[in-house]
Amino acid sequence: MTTQYYTASSLDGFIATPDDSLEWLFPLGDIADTSYPQFFARVGALAMGSATYQWMLDHVVKPGSPHGGKWPYEQPTWVFSSRELPPIPGADIRFASGDVRPVHAAMQEAAGGRNVWLVGGGGLVGQFHDAGLLDEIIVQVGSVTLGAGKPLLPRMITSPPLKLVSARQVGTGFAELRYEVPRPPSPGRPPVAPGDPAA
Repeated sequence: MTTQYYTASSLDGFIATPDDSLEWLFPLGDIADTSYPQFFARVGALAMGSATYQWMLDHVVKPGSPHGGKWPYEQPTWVFSSRELPPIPGADIRFASGDVRPVHAAMQEAAGGRNVWLVGGGGLVGQFHDAGLLDEIIVQVGSVTLGAGKPLLPRMITSPPLKLVSARQVGTGFAELRYEVPRPPSPGRPPVAPGDPAA
């Protein structure tokens, strides 16, 4: 069971524009050409922040609109928010706030041995990282720059650095990068990566 941050980012490190738009992303390629289908097949539970959930409401579900769609996830989804947000009838959505650690434990139990997907945004993922709960980052780096926006992961991660596991080209629009997130070293011990026997 792995806790993964799977997302797309501009070349200069933003996952959305300042007003949370993703319109820059969709012309860059087909999601079916990335690792997403195989990745998603192994997901047992999801977590997202309020801005990501609001984007899903506004652009996918569109409550009250004749052009609305279904909630795309059958897996239980935790939405972290300090404000009240509307639920979606028929969707397994659980609202949470505060410390991510007890929620992560509930997510692992609900995932039933499958992986936990941190959908975003970067601030929420940073909280999982700070708690030592983030195992892997998979990012589709798009061939555009935004200049400003919502950062990929607003944390300084330098010691130990992330471990690049793979990199591959996806068409002309994306470079898919996969990183392991090493555990911070304990006093007197070297850093340990999630896949190492000592992890």
